[in-house]
Amino acid sequence: MRTAGALQTAISEALVKFEREYMGRGPEETKTYLIEDLVVVRLRGVLTPAERHLATSGEAGAGRTLIKQARSELLEKGRPLLEAIIRDITGRAVRSLHTDISTTTGERVIIFTLDGPPVAD
Repeated sequence: MRTAGALQTAISEALVKFEREYMGRGPEETKTYLIEDLVVVRLRGVLTPAERHLATSGEAGAGRTLIKQARSELLEKGRPLLEAIIRDITGRAVRSLHTDISTTTGERVIIFTLDGPPVAD
């Protein structure tokens, strides 16, 4: 039987792999939390050096807005892959996905709502 800790580790490792292969750069640190039918993934250090520079330059917030829009669009395009990853690990379908990224701290949060609590093996 897979424990909650094992599921959390598997999800964190899979999301790091997704970030590296799909987004082109992996996070410095990842932590996953399971809360009933929610999977909360916290990724730290996801911004590239160019994004960090863009976030602090330019007109009032234009660079930050551009980073948020681009990252959101990229994640939305990769959504089928993310949903398959979460389904394969938890045994549950993803009902919804929510995400945001901080251009100040370089931290991204992804929340998956499942169709029920993760299924233990």
